[in-house]
Amino acid sequence: MDPSEDPTQSENNPQGDAAGDSADAFFAASDAEIDQLKQELVDAEKRVLIAQADLENFRKRMRREREDELKYANSPLLSDLLPVVDNLQRGIESAEKTEVANGILDGIKIVEKQLLEAMKKRGCEPIDAQGQPFDPNLHDAILQQPSADVEPGTVLHVAQVGYKLFERVIRPSQVIVSKAPE
Repeated sequence: MDPSEDPTQSENNPQGDAAGDSADAFFAASDAEIDQLKQELVDAEKRVLIAQADLENFRKRMRREREDELKYANSPLLSDLLPVVDNLQRGIESAEKTEVANGILDGIKIVEKQLLEAMKKRGCEPIDAQGQPFDPNLHDAILQQPSADVEPGTVLHVAQVGYKLFERVIRPSQVIVSKAPE
């Protein structure tokens, strides 16, 4: 067939041009819809990835919280034992000043050592404060005392030993801190 004989291409057939235009419009609309659907698919994939990442972060956070809960479960018990340790240490200090009860003193020292070892095994250790720079996260200053011997802000004396359970302070050390002489 000769192109000049094609009824859609003839100048005399205005419907042929309209049909071609509507077909082009149809395919153009389809292309636009396809592009829109592709974009929606990309957006949906992004939302799925974000949801998966959120779920994984939630799982990690829950695992950390559960581990911390188990790690610090002994905290109330250890807090209750700290006054016992304090009294044992006071008894030892008092008994060391006299020569009367050396046998009893040795027994009390053994009990204190066993108790501190049991606490250490569970992650509870005393805070080393003597001679250290004052740290409000670890120490509770009960007094400031002028001193020319040490730098200001240094712990001069520990009035009550503080304890940490792993990296968490369960009782801060009560300390006397140096300040510049007047």
